[in-house]
Amino acid sequence: MSTLSTKKSSLDLFNPTEDHLALRESVASFAEREMDEQAKENDEKETFNTMLFKRLGSELGIFGITIPEADGGHGLDPLASVIIHEEMSRFDPGFTLSYLAHEVLFVNNFFYSSNPSQRARYLSKVITGEWIGGMGMTEPGAGTDVLGMTTHAVKKGDRYIINGVKQYITNGSIGQVFVLYTKLEKTGKKMTSFVIESSYKGFSVGKKEEKMGMRSSPTTQLVFEDMEVPEENLLGVENGAVTHMMRNLEIERVTLAAQSLGIARRCIDIMCDYTIRHREAFGKKLMEFGQIQRMVAESYADYQAARALVYHVASELGPDVRNSLGAASAKLVATQMAERVSRNAIQVLGGYGYCREYPVERLHRDAILLSIGGGTNEAMQKNIASDLKKLWSE
Repeated sequence: MSTLSTKKSSLDLFNPTEDHLALRESVASFAEREMDEQAKENDEKETFNTMLFKRLGSELGIFGITIPEADGGHGLDPLASVIIHEEMSRFDPGFTLSYLAHEVLFVNNFFYSSNPSQRARYLSKVITGEWIGGMGMTEPGAGTDVLGMTTHAVKKGDRYIINGVKQYITNGSIGQVFVLYTKLEKTGKKMTSFVIESSYKGFSVGKKEEKMGMRSSPTTQLVFEDMEVPEENLLGVENGAVTHMMRNLEIERVTLAAQSLGIARRCIDIMCDYTIRHREAFGKKLMEFGQIQRMVAESYADYQAARALVYHVASELGPDVRNSLGAASAKLVATQMAERVSRNAIQVLGGYGYCREYPVERLHRDAILLSIGGGTNEAMQKNIASDLKKLWSE
């Protein structure tokens, strides 16, 4: 049993309602029971657990968390999404990353960018888990500089013809449907988004990346060669995708930050169990040594501070509530924290931490991706400075 389990209180930032607490308890129980054992094998083989992913919908029912109940979702808030990502990432951050790509990058993004007709065609498929979703934004030559993308759409009659390549796409090889960002004018700064299917003529999956971490989540290129997309698959209006993108980036960043919380929490649990209950040196439990106390204590304090920030920011986000400054700050603080804590865990466990008998080396590898994906930490620093300049210039 985790020593860091959260209990309900009258003023609970982390479980503000009974629904949030019930969600946490059900996800935590499922994740510990079903995700822990399979994580090591899928990391080593770089394979995705499709059957387990389907069970997230059929048994756990956590697809469509931020979608209104009237549209088939749960009608919960970004904080509920943060709860899910924290609890699942304790056991398999890579698998959770695929959940994030489906649930946040596709389902949430698609719903708040689409019209009723588009929702009728696609929403039930992704909320049940029948289809797996993802998002195509990053390109070989355009990552943080998203406006530098070159994927290009041309309107021809009742269709758009799209050419280009997307890079580092989570769920690229397993997804049936994606939100795709393109340009209509190659040299312009405006973007247009579409919902596309992997069955479309001209769609293909490119190379599968061999990664340092998050290896249980497939990452591939998507290639579009004169791909034909029906005009009714345009999301919103032409050249209007930047607003959609920026709104969804904020919930993406707090859920990536939540993954960092889950990684850190598991590492702290392992450190405490190892040093307090088991490992001895020179006739004393390892936790009796000052050097070990420093690493464990600082890890716990850093985790609690980052957790408070992430949940505070998430509690104030919504479809019509923007907080670029908060989301960037939460991601920057939490991802840096997870790297420090997971590295501390390896050091505290020594040789055992460096080997794969314990999951801390995998968790450390997984943690590193979170300071890159969803906007690099360097971009977060730039964004925070830019938002502060605007505030102080008013």
